[in-house]
Amino acid sequence: MDEPFAALAETLISGDADRLKTLVEQALNSGISARVILEKGLFAGMDTVGRFFKDGEFFLPEVLLCARAMNQAIAVLDPHLADIAGATTERVVVGTVRGDMHDIGKTIVAIMMRGAGYQVIDLGIDVSPEKFVAAVREHRPVALGLSALLTTTMLVMKEVIDALKSAGLRDQVRVLIGGAAVTQRLAEEIGADGYSDNAYGAVALLKGR
Repeated sequence: MDEPFAALAETLISGDADRLKTLVEQALNSGISARVILEKGLFAGMDTVGRFFKDGEFFLPEVLLCARAMNQAIAVLDPHLADIAGATTERVVVGTVRGDMHDIGKTIVAIMMRGAGYQVIDLGIDVSPEKFVAAVREHRPVALGLSALLTTTMLVMKEVIDALKSAGLRDQVRVLIGGAAVTQRLAEEIGADGYSDNAYGAVALLKGR
């Protein structure tokens, strides 16, 4: 990996939020685009964090440090992604389902969707089915993105879909799901419209590919 992207990835993996913010600012000032910084530096770092967590090399405290660093980097990059050519008026609502406090993957997906030109409403973590329904009713998004990391919370996704049906909104929005606990089989079982195990795939689903 070329510099400065290796430094960005390594700093993110170390969880050093202040240094990561500085490196992102320096990369922007040197003329590197926000999208390239995301794809070649930050996403590469998060891929490693995810692998370490899956393999038991990182535990929740380490992951939370990385998430904090990632969020600070995103705050710097976000204004530079908002004006990307090709932006649309189409909205997407995303959130981590009730009982789940993890937001790394969901946050990356939201940034990728913004980078692709969509207006993203991020409801955050621990979002109830009722709050998802209210957001769909208010914002009229083209898609609703649901995230879950835990096997104990992934079935809340079905509750969200059922709540949309009860509210008469299910046929008005595509439901896309993802997260460490989620599979294509689950998507089929609960009646979701699409599943992806990564941010790139989520954007492709959104675009109908």
